[in-house]
Amino acid sequence: MDPLEASRIVTDEYSAKILVATFKRPRSAIELSREYGIPIAACYRRIHALENAGLIRCVERALTQKGKRISLYLSQLRNAYIFFENGRLRVRFQLSNGLIRDFGGDWKAVDVMQ
Repeated sequence: MDPLEASRIVTDEYSAKILVATFKRPRSAIELSREYGIPIAACYRRIHALENAGLIRCVERALTQKGKRISLYLSQLRNAYIFFENGRLRVRFQLSNGLIRDFGGDWKAVDVMQ
């Protein structure tokens, strides 16, 4: 993932709502959709993208009263830093497990414009 893509994933309105809502407790896609006004299809797309980026994870498969299994998601992101310095973009994610993920190669600044 390049730094521009990494910054987009956390600044997208729906993704940001999902990350904030799942910071302290796990929530289902349906719950996120209803409480935050995110269309359900968009909610699942963002959840999938956030999972692929390692920023949320499914922590439980709960059984509803109707006998259906639903996934509960919890944010793995503790801090996100987006730097724009001297015409260059850098992004750093600090995860709940202590890992740090830097975007832009080996934390060297990456030129966005040629």
